Amino acid sequence: MGSVLRTWMALAAVSALTACAGPTAADRSAGGQAGAAAEPAAEAPASAAVPAAPAARTAAGGLRLRMVGDIMIGTNFPDDYTPPELAPGDGADAILDAAMLAVLRDADLTLGNFEGVLFDGTGAHKTCGNPTQCYVFRSPEYYADVLADAGFDGVTLANNHSGDFLEAGRAATRAALDRAGIAYTGHDEPGVRTAIMTVNGIRVGLAGFSPNPGTLSINDPERAARIVEELDREADIVVVTFHGGAEGTGATHVPRQTEIFLGENRGDVYAFARRVIDAGADLVFGHGPHVPRALDVYRGRLIAYSLGNFWTYGRFNVSGLGGVGTVLEATLAPDGQVVAARIIGTRQQGAGIPALDPTNEAARMIAQLTVGDIPEAPISIAPDGTIALGALVSAR
Repeated sequence: MGSVLRTWMALAAVSALTACAGPTAADRSAGGQAGAAAEPAAEAPASAAVPAAPAARTAAGGLRLRMVGDIMIGTNFPDDYTPPELAPGDGADAILDAAMLAVLRDADLTLGNFEGVLFDGTGAHKTCGNPTQCYVFRSPEYYADVLADAGFDGVTLANNHSGDFLEAGRAATRAALDRAGIAYTGHDEPGVRTAIMTVNGIRVGLAGFSPNPGTLSINDPERAARIVEELDREADIVVVTFHGGAEGTGATHVPRQTEIFLGENRGDVYAFARRVIDAGADLVFGHGPHVPRALDVYRGRLIAYSLGNFWTYGRFNVSGLGGVGTVLEATLAPDGQVVAARIIGTRQQGAGIPALDPTNEAARMIAQLTVGDIPEAPISIAPDGTIALGALVSAR
């Protein structure tokens, strides 16, 4: 994060199922200034990236990415579950300690999954047939500034809470993120499906998928592949993120088949990750089960099936495994090859505020799950979270 200038451009994916390509979203930079992006051609929606100022975080012109799982800082609907530590105008240091902030800020790109909407309005919202199994989240719009100050550069909005306040909530969320200078992906609408972020002169594409209405679908792998292929033509590195798989403490394993949870098809995350890597993804990370899952390698590309809950305040169970989170660090060469990786464990405190976990429970747990679920993966995870890459670095 820091003073590095970055440019974000929303990129409308073109596929046989989405024939029309609308105008891209405004270019966004860390300075907060927005300008109109050029409208892409219908057949080849190329977006001219504005060069960003160089940064010297990683050697040989590469990038250090840090990724987290689920984020819901607090909701004021239907009851108030917002952290008292935060008020409009506050920075992230009002709620996160210095060590946690240092990890989030000390990366070329920090990414996560934002659950819910950033919406100060009222009106129609998602209805729940069973309130014990369905939640509606509405966060104040100023939380976007808190996220930006914490170090977040991009988020996925493809999850089961992005439509909690229908289209008004989606639009308000995108506007709040635009004002904060945070890139986003995942809404299945022209111009906002994917994003490109430029840092160190490298264009990083971001595409998010989930099984939920209004988002890019994890359950249409061929369309997902076409979206990733198009993004790969525009970007130097492509990161795919997905919200998928069953939920809860019984969902730590990767079953290598379609997962059904509460009657909903939550996708086959094992097959999906491979399909998007075949299409050009360089790194894939998941979330949704609310617990960590195994790591994997396919064609030299790293896959994290779930990073667990990172910052889920008030309305989530953060005891036990629900409070174990993961910051996945991956250093990528300019061609997308992962040259180093590690797990930085977190644990939520109180009602759901992330802090570094000195025991690194996440690393221990993910190491065991990887050996058990993906024994063929050429991955070794040390107690301190260092990932031995082995055959991970190889030609696609």
